[in-house]
Amino acid sequence: MSVFVVRHAKAGHRANWDGDDRERPLTTAGKGQAQAIAGRLAAEEVSSLWSSPYARCVQTLEPLAARIGLSITADDRLAEGTPIEATLDLIGHAGDGAVLCTHGDVLTDVINALVRRGTELTTAPEWRKGAIWVLNGATATAEPPPDA
Repeated sequence: MSVFVVRHAKAGHRANWDGDDRERPLTTAGKGQAQAIAGRLAAEEVSSLWSSPYARCVQTLEPLAARIGLSITADDRLAEGTPIEATLDLIGHAGDGAVLCTHGDVLTDVINALVRRGTELTTAPEWRKGAIWVLNGATATAEPPPDA
């Protein structure tokens, strides 16, 4: 079973955004990253798309959704500050081929929890915006953000 967990693409600095942080969009560079992420994941057998309801996460998956013809399901279990058990439950529920887009804090918590439960990291951790993690059974592989 492969599940892909993506940290949202570049969205600028929180301190430079005057509105509700949930609405902070991708930057121009982030939009390029989102296109590159779509290019990377379109070759996979993607079965579903899940995203934090934050605009930057949804926007990260929009190019992939358009490319493969799937809709994006926004789910609070991928939002910032979500309890780890809720996110792990979603990963289990989403199933094989799911792509989930989330935030740095949630991604870090998920990977650390999986490692504590016996998942083997096959690469060095990758936490930058746009990074893709491939969860495959008892292993987790990190891919650096694709070139935009």
